[in-house]
Amino acid sequence: MSPSDPTESAIPPPPDRPARPGEAAPDTPAAAAAHTTGGGAAAKDVGGAAGETGARTNAAQSEAGADLATLRRRIDAVDDELLRLLSERGRLAAQIGRLKVAEGAPIYAADRESEILRRIAERNPGPFPESVLHAIYRELMSGSFLLERPLRIAFLGPRGSFSHLAASGKFGASVTYEPVADIAGVFAEVEREHADFGVVPVENSTGGGIVETLDAFTDTHVKICAELLRRIHHNLLARVPLERVTRIYSKPEVFDQCRQWLLATGLHDRAVPVASTSRAAELAAAEEGAAAIGSTLAGELYGLPVQLEHIEDNPNNITRFFVLGRTAARPTGDDKTALLFAVPHRAGALVDVLDVFRSEGINLTMITSRPSRRRNWEYYFFTIVEGHASDAPLARAIDGARALCAHLAVLGSFPSVTEAY
Repeated sequence: MSPSDPTESAIPPPPDRPARPGEAAPDTPAAAAAHTTGGGAAAKDVGGAAGETGARTNAAQSEAGADLATLRRRIDAVDDELLRLLSERGRLAAQIGRLKVAEGAPIYAADRESEILRRIAERNPGPFPESVLHAIYRELMSGSFLLERPLRIAFLGPRGSFSHLAASGKFGASVTYEPVADIAGVFAEVEREHADFGVVPVENSTGGGIVETLDAFTDTHVKICAELLRRIHHNLLARVPLERVTRIYSKPEVFDQCRQWLLATGLHDRAVPVASTSRAAELAAAEEGAAAIGSTLAGELYGLPVQLEHIEDNPNNITRFFVLGRTAARPTGDDKTALLFAVPHRAGALVDVLDVFRSEGINLTMITSRPSRRRNWEYYFFTIVEGHASDAPLARAIDGARALCAHLAVLGSFPSVTEAY
C-alpha cells in the first residue's frame, strides 16, 4: 500500500523497536499525547473549513441583503421621480381642462385616448406587457378627468351589471357612475346633459344585436364616440344548491347566451326575464330558492355565492359596448362609423345603397334591421362601416347613399377597437 494510505500508517511497530517512517508511534503517554495533538489539529482543520464555509455563506447572504436593499433604494428613487412626473402631468391636465371648459370641448376625447394608448404600445421597451401599461394609463387618464372636471357616467344598472363592469373598465375609478333603470334611460341622461357620457351594450358575439340599444338610436341625437369590447362570463348566483333552485332571473340576452346549459340542466322553463343582471341578483337575494345569472361582482354586491362559474355556451363570449356622448370623435386613421338608414319600399332599394359603399371601397362590418315603429313593415338598417365620416371616400359614399334613402343618419365615428379585456 502507498505510504499515504491511512490504513498503513495506522499499523503500530513491534513494542521492542522504534517506529519506522510511516508507522504509528507506540502506545505510550507521549505517543498518546502526540496522537491527541494530531487529532486536535485535524479537528481544527475541519472546524476551520466549516467556519470558512459558514463565513462565506454569511457573506453571500449579507451581499444578497445589500443588493436587495440597494435595489429597493433604487426603486424608491424611481418612485420619487414618477411622483414628480405624475404631479407635473396632473398640472398640465388641469390646464388642459380649463381650456376645454372655456371652449366647450368635451373632457373625454376618444381620439386622444386612442392616440395615447397607441403611442404607449409603440414605445413600450418592456418588461411590462401592453395590457399592463394600458391599465395603468387608463387609471392615469381617469385621474386626469378628476383634475380637469369630474365626469358623470350613466350605465344600465343596478350596480354590478356587465355595463357597470364595462364602464368602470373604460373610465376608471376617478369618475362618478350613475346606474339607470333601462337602456333608453341611458340615452336620455346623456341627451338631457344629466350625464357626460353613457355606456350601453350594442352587440354580443353569441346573441347578436341588443334590440333596446338599436331601437333607441331611432329617436335620439346623441353620438357614438367610442366602442369597447368586454369578455362576458356568466355565473349561477344563489344561496341554495342547483337542485333546489326554483326560478332563475336574468336578461333575455343572457338566457340566449346560456341556452345549452339551461336545456342540459332542465332549468330553461324556470327562466324569468328582467331588465338587467344586477336586478336579477337583487331579486334572487330577496327570494327563497331563487337564483340569478350574472357577474361575480353582482354576486358580491348582493351576497349571492357563485354556485357555478362560466355557464355561457360560448367560452369566447364578447359584448361590444358603445360610449355615448354629444360629439363624435375626431379621425385617428383607424376608425369606424355607425349609420342608420331606411330605404324606399321598392325592389332593389337596399342593393342600390350597398352598391354605393362598394363602389367607394367601403367595408361594412355589421348590418342588421329593426322595425321603424312608425309604419308597419317599414324597417331601419343599422350598419357599421370602416372609416371616419370625414374621410373623403366614406363622405362621398354617405352623400351618395343619402340620395337613395328615405332617411339616413350618421350616428357617430369612433376609434376602432379589436382587443377585448
